[in-house]
Amino acid sequence: MPRPHKWRSLIYVPLAALLLAAAGYGALYAAVLQPAAGASARIFVPPGASLRSVLRQLADAGLVRHPRLLALYLRVRGETLLVQMGNYQINGGLSGLQLLAQLRAGPLLEQLTIVEGWNLAQMRAALDADAQLAHEFKDLTDAQLMEALGHRGEAGEGRFFPDTYRFAAGTADRKIYQLAYERMAQELAALWPQRDPDLPISTPQQALILASIVEKETGNEDERGKVAAVFSNRLRAGMRLQSDPTVIYGLGSRYDGQIHTRDLQTDTPYNTYTREGLPPTPIALPGAAALRAVLHPEPINALYFVATGLGDGRHQFSATLEAHNAAVRRYLQRTGNEAAAARLGHGS
Repeated sequence: MPRPHKWRSLIYVPLAALLLAAAGYGALYAAVLQPAAGASARIFVPPGASLRSVLRQLADAGLVRHPRLLALYLRVRGETLLVQMGNYQINGGLSGLQLLAQLRAGPLLEQLTIVEGWNLAQMRAALDADAQLAHEFKDLTDAQLMEALGHRGEAGEGRFFPDTYRFAAGTADRKIYQLAYERMAQELAALWPQRDPDLPISTPQQALILASIVEKETGNEDERGKVAAVFSNRLRAGMRLQSDPTVIYGLGSRYDGQIHTRDLQTDTPYNTYTREGLPPTPIALPGAAALRAVLHPEPINALYFVATGLGDGRHQFSATLEAHNAAVRRYLQRTGNEAAAARLGHGS
């Protein structure tokens, strides 16, 4: 018969190992529960950073007590943590487990607003100036940018949807351009099939061009349908659009802040005083309201509009040239240009 103490040894050895393992795990768990003493700090996690490098960065900032034990804790539990690129605002006094929860929640999201009515140059300047973006397209021409996005030969003006875009720090500017381009394509695809019948435009691109003009002509959303109606009525009647924003766009860097008579008479592809129909491309980035306005213009017979001169950014709409000239005289009088109002009143 085997001796009793040998059986006891066979029992005690694995039991001791279990107790030691339990004690070790308990100590490990206690270590990750201990709060760190460091103050709150913002850290940036670069693309492809390992968990070990992130924990080391946090330890250097005093935000984690035991970075190696924290990594070991995850390994023992069979868990993986891929920390996303971006900025993290880490609170002070967190335990290791609380810190892991903040990392799992993901980075802070930065934001960039592309404003309705901006042109492509203004949009590009805003992206180029954003320090939270990684700049791939900064030195490209507009044509090269469109080619890099997979739209070779397409004009970029008007093709990007104005909105606020949220992203993690370190995101490539390419991503914002792609998102904005896709959003505009989606908006057009959704709105074009629902357009009113008998519009004087026949393609989504023409809708985009006309919407860009409406966007630049008025900042009042409740007027956009009226402005769109004026331009639609003029296109149907074979009249030139005579839109100042198109002239300004065609002048480019030659525009000095005022439109002169010579500017209205100088022909460019965008001068809708000298040329009939729509300009060759959009002149700005139209928003959804402007797109809806040109696809559903208000049912009015106006052919003209002019600012009221009341400082409210609103316009007076007229169906006849006589009524329009009277509205122009009122505008000139309200803005202190009595001499011009008198000349217009005498037909000169």
